[in-house]
Amino acid sequence: MKKITVIVVDDSALIRKLLTEIINSQPDMLVLGAAPDPLLAREMIRALNPDVLTLDIEMPKMDGLDFLERLMRLRPMPVVMVSSLTERGSDATLRALELGAIDYVSKPRIDIVHGIQEYAVEIADKIRTAAAARLRPRPLPGVPRAGRLLAALANRSLSTEKLIIVGASTGGTEAIKEFLLDMPPDCPGILITQHMPEAFTKSFAARLDSLCRISVKEAEHGERVLPGHAYVAPGHSHLLLRRSGANYMTQLSDAAPVNRHRPSVDVLFRSAAEYAGKNAVGVILTGMGKDGAQGMLAMKQAGAHNFAQDEASCVVFGMPKEAIAAGATDEVLPLRDIAPAVMRCLHAFGARAIRV
Repeated sequence: MKKITVIVVDDSALIRKLLTEIINSQPDMLVLGAAPDPLLAREMIRALNPDVLTLDIEMPKMDGLDFLERLMRLRPMPVVMVSSLTERGSDATLRALELGAIDYVSKPRIDIVHGIQEYAVEIADKIRTAAAARLRPRPLPGVPRAGRLLAALANRSLSTEKLIIVGASTGGTEAIKEFLLDMPPDCPGILITQHMPEAFTKSFAARLDSLCRISVKEAEHGERVLPGHAYVAPGHSHLLLRRSGANYMTQLSDAAPVNRHRPSVDVLFRSAAEYAGKNAVGVILTGMGKDGAQGMLAMKQAGAHNFAQDEASCVVFGMPKEAIAAGATDEVLPLRDIAPAVMRCLHAFGARAIRV
C-alpha cells in the first residue's frame, strides 16, 4: 500500500515532534521531513515531493499565509493548516482557505502534549481528506461572474414562501462564498449549515456579509427568516427551520451531534422538509462524509427541488455523492451554475403559481 507522504512545517520543535509521531503512527502515512520555517520547507518540497503539507501560520523568516500564497501559485499541493491562530485568529484561517488550503486543525491552547494526542484522529482524517482532495483552480481576473446573468431575474418578484437551504463541509467555505456572491438582493431567505468550529462561524458570516449583495449573519435563536438574508449555523449548535404563523423562524439546538457533527446538515435539511416542504430548494456542496444525504432525501420526498455540486468542481465529492446515490437530488451541476439554476427554478415555480 502506498503511504500518504507528509512534510510538517512548524517553528515549534515540540509540535514538529508530536505531529511527526501522530502521523507516523498511522499505517497509511509517512512523514518525509519536518521544517522549522517556510524557507527550509520549500527546499524539502522540491527534494521530497510530498503528497500533503501541514503548515503553521505564525513562523519566522516568512509568514505562513505568505508562503501558502506563493506555494499555491507556483507549486499547488494539498495543505492542512495546523496552528493556534486557526482558533484565535479565525480571519487568518479563512484567508488560508481562500488561498487554497484544504482544511485546518487548531492546536490545543493548554497542555499541548496531551491536547495534541486528543487531536490525533482529527489530524489523520484531515490529512487523508487533503490527499484525496481536488485542488481548486485559482480564479482568473476579468472572468464575468454568473451574478451578471442573474441581474435580469433580480427584479422579478418571488414568493416569500420560498427558501434556499444549503449544506457543505470540506471546501465549503469557498463554495458557499461563490454561491452567495451570485445571489440577487431580493432572493429568498437562505439557511446554511457548514461544518465549522464555534470560533469561526461569526467571522465567516461577517466576511461573507462584506462581499455579498445579500445580508449574511450568524444565525441566532428565534429570528425571522427574511428575503435577501442568509443565516449561517453557529459552530456550537444545530440550525433548524421552524414556523410561527405565516413566518419562517430559526431555531438553535444543542442536541447531540448527528453524523459526528453539530451543526449537522441532516438536521437542517430534515427541518426544512417538515416546515417548508415544496417551498424549499436544497443545495448540497463539497464536503467529506455523508451528512445531509438522508435529510435531502426527506426534502425531496416533501416536494423540494434539490441541487448537488458535481464531482469536477468539488474539493471533496463526498456529501454530494452520497446525496446523489440516495436519490435525493434533481440536478447535478458545476458550482458556477448552481446559483443561476436555483434562481431559474424559483422563478419558474413563481410563474407556475401565477398561471394556476
